[in-house]
Amino acid sequence: MAESIKEILSEESKARLEKLKTVFPDRQSVVLPVIHTVYDQFGYIDKDAVREAAKFMDIPYVYFEESASFYTMFQLKPVGKYLIQVCQNICCTLMGAEDLVDYLKEKLNIEIGGTTDDGMFSLVLVECLGSCGTAPMMQINDKYYENLTREKVDEILEKLRNSK
Repeated sequence: MAESIKEILSEESKARLEKLKTVFPDRQSVVLPVIHTVYDQFGYIDKDAVREAAKFMDIPYVYFEESASFYTMFQLKPVGKYLIQVCQNICCTLMGAEDLVDYLKEKLNIEIGGTTDDGMFSLVLVECLGSCGTAPMMQINDKYYENLTREKVDEILEKLRNSK
C-alpha cells in the first residue's frame, strides 16, 4: 500500500500519516487529521491523495469524502493563493455583504467559486464566520477583515497583490 501513495503524497505527509496511526488507535478517529494532512500539502482536498491515504490508513474512503464535503473550511478544488471567504450570514447581509460580494466580483473579474486568471484570488461565500458585531466581514486565508468598506477592500487587495 505504501508504494501507491509515494507518487501522490509528499514524504512529509506520509510521515504525518505514519505518526497518526500511533496516536489514534481507533482508526475512524483519524479521519479529520488525515484530511488536514492532505489539505496542508495541496491547499485543497485532492481526491486521489485522500483515496491513497484512506488505503494507507485502512479506512473506507467514504468516511473521508463525507467529512471533507461537510466542513466548509476544506476546499474541494484548487483555489487561488488568497482564498476570500465572504460571510453571508444575516448580520453581514444586513450590513452590506451583498454589495461587498458584488464589488469583489467586479474588482476581481470573477464569479462566486471562481479564481482570478493570475491564480491570486478565489472568492467563495460562507454561512457564518462568527464576527457578527463587525459586519460586513471576510476571511482571507486565516485572517479576518472586519467593518469592511470598498476603500478597505481596495487597500487589502492591493497589499496582498504587492506581498511576496
